[in-house]
Amino acid sequence: MITVAVVDDDRMLLDGMRSWLRDVPGLRVAAVAATVDELLARWDRPTAVVLLDLVLRDDSTPAANIHRLCATGSRVLVISTVPDRARILAALAAGADGYLTKDNDLPTLVAAIEGIALRGAAHSPELAFACAHDDRPDRPRLSPRELQVLLDYASGLTLKSAARRAGITPNTAKDYLDRVKAKYQRAGRPTYTKTDLAHRVREDGLEHEPGHGRGHGRGHGPGPSRGTG
Repeated sequence: MITVAVVDDDRMLLDGMRSWLRDVPGLRVAAVAATVDELLARWDRPTAVVLLDLVLRDDSTPAANIHRLCATGSRVLVISTVPDRARILAALAAGADGYLTKDNDLPTLVAAIEGIALRGAAHSPELAFACAHDDRPDRPRLSPRELQVLLDYASGLTLKSAARRAGITPNTAKDYLDRVKAKYQRAGRPTYTKTDLAHRVREDGLEHEPGHGRGHGRGHGPGPSRGTG
């Protein structure tokens, strides 16, 4: 059973979301609230997935709300009215595990919730667009093969296993990882170890790249840690 909490200051949306998800097998809406403060005051247990409205009317910031929810051990799916690229990337950088606009249908929402709860990331057109057009100067441009090896290796595979998946030798896979590290270092983001690589994957939302879904745990091991208006 996947427990879900909803944070939104639109009462009609809260009631609608509770009704919408009530009969979905395997999901249970455990709490709803108008603010993160309210949710944390009423619900002190980690929730598998929190659906978080991006912009709330209590003057809280999206990044602070995401950080606070992630600190409880919950995963965060940001819900917004607009697919703004800068907002999507900022939400991912703050720790959100997914981003959906409010015009998506129930199957898409359920798939995103399940993806985050079971695999650590949700894929959506909004995320694919934002990641594909991420032109921030501190984000290196990686080739498809560099990205593939990075994601496999950072997800917890050994270098030999990552090389096997890519159809290359371990030495070639190591060369790709060395190139990735060098690109990050030139961008002013020192990257030396497997844990560093996993952090870069998480920071840049690379696990959301189309065709590169991986299952990641939060907070332990070499994989990336764990993410409206």
